[in-house]
Amino acid sequence: MISARSAARWHWKNPSVIPGFGLTLGFTLAYLTLIILIPLAALGWRSAALGWFDFFRLITDARTLGALKVSFSTALIAAVVNVVFGVITAWVLVRYDFPGRRIVDAIVDLPFAIPTAVAGIALTALYAPNGLIGSFLTPLGIKVAYTPLGIVIALIAIGLPFVVRTVQPVMQEISKEVEEAAASLGANRFQTIFRVILPGLVPAILTGFALALARGIGEYGSVIFIAGNIPFVSEIAPLLIVIRLEEFDYGSATAIATIMLIISFLMLLLINVIQAWSRRRFGYEQ
Repeated sequence: MISARSAARWHWKNPSVIPGFGLTLGFTLAYLTLIILIPLAALGWRSAALGWFDFFRLITDARTLGALKVSFSTALIAAVVNVVFGVITAWVLVRYDFPGRRIVDAIVDLPFAIPTAVAGIALTALYAPNGLIGSFLTPLGIKVAYTPLGIVIALIAIGLPFVVRTVQPVMQEISKEVEEAAASLGANRFQTIFRVILPGLVPAILTGFALALARGIGEYGSVIFIAGNIPFVSEIAPLLIVIRLEEFDYGSATAIATIMLIISFLMLLLINVIQAWSRRRFGYEQ
């Protein structure tokens, strides 16, 4: 006879007030399977059909390695920059009340709304050698457009909202009384920020970082205009996939897409592990 205590262990979750768990779970699994798992499985199947030798040869091509290096390095740099300025922006929007705050808050979401191609054209017009900003930087020997620096700037522009919108709600839950209590106990501003406030924001910051990084790795529209697409200099992996498809070289396109998927998965897995550790370490749950 199974005791009530043992039987309770078989329940995944306490029953919800709203019925329909089985139906909604089935719909969720079907949706994820059709939209995500089946396309990824097809990509893996196509890559497996190449054979290990051909797959390794395609992903170790010098141009492929150069494009992967540009994509992942610029996305990583942009995500780190967005973490710093995203946290500062969220802090200003949460902790200070100033004229035009709602307008600034709305501007943060603009990269979500405007087409990425529009953002790319606008950035190119600004940072090209004869552009509004580029014309001042070129005499100083600083070239932005058609370089990896231009790619980083484009990825910063489209990735900032991911950090701000992830950190902002968590920051709003931190009461000002916490800061006042830290100050009353003798903590200076530096200690209050780094030992009281930031530990509670670490999981949210890591989530924003992961979202900005993932968006940057796969970004195409806002980058191709300002990148210049110079092989071994500013050519990104998504563009190289398109080039291989236009050349009807489906094997190379599949191999590049697969290695991007594998690297992205490993990076996000590492971030999730660090995020889980930070939650246990600081005792905060999102």
